[in-house]
Amino acid sequence: MRNLTEGRESRVIFTFALPMLIGNVLQQVYNLTDAWVVGQFVGKEALAAVGSSFSIVFLLVALVMGVTMGSGIMVSQFYGAGDLERMRRTISTAYWYVLVASVVLTGLGLLLSRPLLVLLRVPDDVMPQAVTYLNIIFAGTVLSFGYNALSAVLRALGDSRTPLYFLAIAVAVNVGLDLWFVIGFGWGVAGAAWATIISQGIAFVASFVYMQRSRHEVLHIDVRHMVFDRAIFAQSMRIGLPSGGQQTLVAAGFMALARIVNGFGTDAIAAYTAAGRLDSFAGMPAMNFAMALTTFVGQNLGAGKPDRVRHGFHATLLMSGAFALGATLLMVFAKEPLIRIFNTDPAVVSIGSRYLLIVGSFYLLFSTMFVTGAVPRGAGDTLIPFLITIVTLWIIRVPLSAWLSTRLGTDGIWWGIPAAWAMGSTLSTVYYLSGRWRRMAVVRPAAAAGADTAAAAATPPDA
Repeated sequence: MRNLTEGRESRVIFTFALPMLIGNVLQQVYNLTDAWVVGQFVGKEALAAVGSSFSIVFLLVALVMGVTMGSGIMVSQFYGAGDLERMRRTISTAYWYVLVASVVLTGLGLLLSRPLLVLLRVPDDVMPQAVTYLNIIFAGTVLSFGYNALSAVLRALGDSRTPLYFLAIAVAVNVGLDLWFVIGFGWGVAGAAWATIISQGIAFVASFVYMQRSRHEVLHIDVRHMVFDRAIFAQSMRIGLPSGGQQTLVAAGFMALARIVNGFGTDAIAAYTAAGRLDSFAGMPAMNFAMALTTFVGQNLGAGKPDRVRHGFHATLLMSGAFALGATLLMVFAKEPLIRIFNTDPAVVSIGSRYLLIVGSFYLLFSTMFVTGAVPRGAGDTLIPFLITIVTLWIIRVPLSAWLSTRLGTDGIWWGIPAAWAMGSTLSTVYYLSGRWRRMAVVRPAAAAGADTAAAAATPPDA
């Protein structure tokens, strides 16, 4: 466990975010390996099948993991305040929720996989492989949710390194199994899906064993003594449901975009899949710095140190922005070679390269949007970020992409993405400057609350 309430803010956030960033790079290797192996050794139809499945998986897991995020915010604030008993009860309640939700989600996923693919207008030459891939992925939901839940607890307590070690092992296994199952056994997309599930299972088991053997008793999992605290669950739902709803809306937005892309045929789907995998890599620094900042904000508000929150936010903006500019240079100037990693079909390369040129030029907007939204989330204020997502995604991104696609083809779909980022970063910045998010902290030390009140009466909200 790690205390984020002491030390230079930029250094504390960077060293906390770095293992998470490396871990998420490794996590993305799962998706990259699947896409690379099937795209190069099976065909563009298989690549399109893997890509068609992504938005559906994202949709069905988003709400569950969003509520888990609410529990993580509470754990970080209770840890910062030194309230170990409520921290234990929060962790236990979160485990019960994840277990039940993952079982339910497995059933729903297996039941709805084909109807959802039909809804997305997946082409006939892609449909059989997409159904196969989806069903296998959903069969392993319990394993993937288990690993993510354990990792979320460790991160909320300031430990972002341990999950990384187990994930690195799992990724190495995934790469080996992908090559073995797809190329060696000729299992196609089914082999890629099984490799992913087995690897996630290894990461889950390793995390569980580590926590059971940890010297910190709060990490131990004993089903006989696990409790489900209704009051804590209700509070985590209050915090987490807006985040879960936000993630669900984002996932639904991906589905809406996928439906538009699917109308342009297999080449467009394969290109979107390849470019999307690269786009995910480019966005990871911003997302991981935002995750680190969320925990940082939670612990420091819990400890009654609002000045550190402001300084940490400014430092995170600068660090994340530097990574965003680097990603822009890479994606824009090496766009065609990057797409060819996945598939060399000329049409796929052409469409995918245009995506990277248009979307990749605006990663700084994406970075600003994510980092700025992390501050209110760390305070427990997740409703306003949720509303901002509704505006940027469903009023700007989806309608604009749909309209522009009728005039500019696939280029029009891509232009809707940075337009939404511009709106999201603007609204998030305005809300941060308002300072209203401070009122939503779960833990309000008496001294800190009094100081905040006096400061608010004497000065305008800080930037």
